[in-house]
Amino acid sequence: MTAAGEPRPRAADRRGAAPWLVAGVGCSLGCPPEELRALIETTLPDGTLRALATVDRRAEEPAMLEAAAHFGVPLRTFPAHELARVDVPTPSAVVARHVGTPSVAEAAALLSGTRLLVPKTRSEHATCAVAECPE
Repeated sequence: MTAAGEPRPRAADRRGAAPWLVAGVGCSLGCPPEELRALIETTLPDGTLRALATVDRRAEEPAMLEAAAHFGVPLRTFPAHELARVDVPTPSAVVARHVGTPSVAEAAALLSGTRLLVPKTRSEHATCAVAECPE
């Protein structure tokens, strides 16, 4: 139900509507929250953000928590070994060495979504990728 008490539209009813989105995000320890928020804002295409997703070891990272609160969405987390099983367009050997998976942003977006809309985008301390999100 929506806030107005209307039934939530089914996927078939949403044809032509902007898609629901999930942003897969990664960041280094101590990433400035405003940097992560700005990266997400500049990476998002038109659509409705439904969730942020990341590796479980960043679940308590202040930048992640503040971004989820800022956008009013849940923060979904996945263990590195689950992220490592996802085939992504831009894997990173450096991330694999430090985190245990060659991708955080793209893999987390794909595990939460259905298809990648925006591949990994980087800032100095963060990454963001966007996938279409199922209902």
